[in-house]
Amino acid sequence: MIALCVALILFAALMGSPIFAVIVAAAMLGFYSGDTPLAVLGVNLYQLVDTPLLLALPLFTFAGYLLGESRTSERLVRLAKAGLGWMPGGLPVVSFLTCAFLTAFTGASGVTIVALGAMLYPALKMSGYPDRFSLGLVTTSGALGLLLPPSLPLILFAVIAQQLPAGAGVTIQQVFMAGLLPCLLMIVALSVYGLRVTRQNEIPLQKFSWGELRAAALDAKWELPLPLFVLGGIYGGFFAVSEAAAVTALYVLVTQMLIYREIPFRELPRIMREAMMMVGSVLLIVGVAMSFTSWMIDAEVPNKLFDVVREHIHSKYVFLFMLTIFLLLLGMMLDIFSALVIVVPLLLPMAVGYGVHPVHLGIIFLATMEIGYCAPPVGMNLVIGSFRFRKPIMELARASLPFMAVLFAVVLVITYVPWLSLAFIR
Repeated sequence: MIALCVALILFAALMGSPIFAVIVAAAMLGFYSGDTPLAVLGVNLYQLVDTPLLLALPLFTFAGYLLGESRTSERLVRLAKAGLGWMPGGLPVVSFLTCAFLTAFTGASGVTIVALGAMLYPALKMSGYPDRFSLGLVTTSGALGLLLPPSLPLILFAVIAQQLPAGAGVTIQQVFMAGLLPCLLMIVALSVYGLRVTRQNEIPLQKFSWGELRAAALDAKWELPLPLFVLGGIYGGFFAVSEAAAVTALYVLVTQMLIYREIPFRELPRIMREAMMMVGSVLLIVGVAMSFTSWMIDAEVPNKLFDVVREHIHSKYVFLFMLTIFLLLLGMMLDIFSALVIVVPLLLPMAVGYGVHPVHLGIIFLATMEIGYCAPPVGMNLVIGSFRFRKPIMELARASLPFMAVLFAVVLVITYVPWLSLAFIR
């Protein structure tokens, strides 16, 4: 009977059943086979609802969707171009920075590709950059902001880690700070590659203008304080994470609708609905995954898996390398939210057993999954970029290869230099 149920669940997964349905079916089967009342599923869901940190998810998501609907992306591109466009490789640097900022607030690289692609891709082509380089840059840059607060994957990792004994001490503040240096290193490495391409193609430099910089700064003056609410407010002791999310959402709502007046009031219900649909889909997966995680802990699955791995891999550094390869392959198959809720409960106890800090594991996980966003067959950036630029997916995949190689090199540095992730951890 149990074997038949397992076969049916696997068949449903292969046939494309919703991931939450597959997870909850597996959890129910696990509890049933262990003679545990299925009422425990409701208890696990209540534990999730009772997590104060989850208040930040819908608020930050709403703020990000408002920014995506307004002309914020245009103002940020103008400001970054005025401040950095004069540098060799300045336009690629502008692209990396603005994409990272927008993705951090929207929580989805696809939104960044849609919002910024129409500006950055033609701008790069007009400046003389090769078509393949321009396509690869816009396609891969959308994922850069996943390591910057208040990125939804960062928050989600903290929520999941806190539910596990091995990650009980993880806080959202730690995870927020841990992503700063790794993300900066990624941007710097990609900028160096952009500089090389700029010199190879003899791209002319843009003249610097104090007047344009001043005008661009004034135009974006209401967006500039946003990082202060998230980082300055939280780490300055002025706000808790949920309070910072509420202040950010209110600030963005007021500035975009009442000051800039770029979003009509009639559009507000649609934006709220789309934002909450995304939050709801994530929370549904997280809710059922917590039940699945509870069963795995009861059945000691992580401990047994660790024992098996330990028999074959004795070195921490070999484990980290194999972990990176595994996550890279995982990113090609699963979206980042599904991967977080399914795989982190298995990997976290194992990584801690090898002496890896839980927060460091989170940064390795998210940084590697960034590359998976741009890798076939399920790379979300490739699908959205193909639709946005009307190019074949494999053409975008080939264009993204040099950027993925740079990012993978950085991921290896992040993996083997934990200081980058833990330097600001208190």
